[in-house]
Amino acid sequence: MDKFCSPASRNYSMMTGTPLQLTVSIVLYESKATEIKGLISSLLDTSLNIKVFLVDNSSTDRLKRLATDKRVTYIFNNKNIGYGRGHNIGIFESIKSGSPYHLVVNPDVEMEGEILEKMYNFMEEHPDAGCVVPNVLYPDGNKQYLNKLYPTPFDLMMRRFLPEKLSKTFPRFDKYELKHLDNVTRQVPIASGCFLFCRNLVLKEIGGFDSRYFMYLEDTDMCRRINEVSKVIFWPEIEVIHAYAKGSYSNPRLLFYHISSAIKYFNKWGWLFDAERRRINRQFK
Repeated sequence: MDKFCSPASRNYSMMTGTPLQLTVSIVLYESKATEIKGLISSLLDTSLNIKVFLVDNSSTDRLKRLATDKRVTYIFNNKNIGYGRGHNIGIFESIKSGSPYHLVVNPDVEMEGEILEKMYNFMEEHPDAGCVVPNVLYPDGNKQYLNKLYPTPFDLMMRRFLPEKLSKTFPRFDKYELKHLDNVTRQVPIASGCFLFCRNLVLKEIGGFDSRYFMYLEDTDMCRRINEVSKVIFWPEIEVIHAYAKGSYSNPRLLFYHISSAIKYFNKWGWLFDAERRRINRQFK
């Protein structure tokens, strides 16, 4: 588990006299203020007692001005420490606060309605769930197939480097993306880190994100570890919108991070020989 010299830990329940029900971490990196402002507004429009951590990996603290509500804490790292390691700051602060749940969410996510309340109630009613994830849509309303099997090196390589139109012709990838289960509430092997509503007891047990991944596959790794001690549950009745930029398809530096993370992932879990991957994936075919 990482240890950070973060700002003085704030026990929110001691400050307000009301126990926290949910904390949220948003990792920022040269993000658009208007985009973040909209997300913060949506998050704070809830009946839950909530605390939002803005963890900023940007080169300047210009986004500090977004922390105008007492429920929002701004943490400036003064350098890009990575996606998972940034979220770990919020996760560890959340665990110290006594909040039962923590939401990991991307800056480019849009949500409306009582999503947080519904997911909170879902977790209260399903103590075997370590994490619940929603149905994720593109801004045009089309579905993003973000739940997946445990990846093989072939899956990642072919999906990354094959033209998208060609990859869609492979039935293997429909199974890999669990398209036959796109409307079923059930446990899934892998979910996207763009929106993970997690139980803090489980996050504490697994130690949050593995900070060795600077960017990419940290969510794949964490979901796998959550499923070892609990369950990652897909709940399609809840929907959020995610811009999903696919940065590594156009940015050479992000492509390097993607490849580097893939190497770390398979070095950790196994390249060709991964008995657990084979056992779990067979259950979904």
